[in-house]
Amino acid sequence: MSPDAFNNLFSLLIGFAVAGALSSGYQAMLRRPAGFGLLQQGVVAQSFAAIPFLVFAAPFIIMRNILLGPRTEGRRRAEFVMLATVLAGTWSMMSGTVLLMALHAVGVIA
Repeated sequence: MSPDAFNNLFSLLIGFAVAGALSSGYQAMLRRPAGFGLLQQGVVAQSFAAIPFLVFAAPFIIMRNILLGPRTEGRRRAEFVMLATVLAGTWSMMSGTVLLMALHAVGVIA
């Protein structure tokens, strides 16, 4: 495996791990799942505080919504699952890359 491919895979995995940890921590503290509805509170400080949280937690929320949502609707279309997986994977890779760059800038990793 080339170093670039390994770096991209590591960014993807770190992005999903952080997204899952943030969403699980939110659910453990507030006893309700995190979702994009956090942005629909109007123009208040909580909506602005939710933006950085959702930037990093979005891959987990997208995958949870696409996999658990059709249980209530009765069917799951493969095209939507594929599109959501690609979207969440891309988002996870971008957020994982940002996290790794931040850790590198602080000096935590070499």
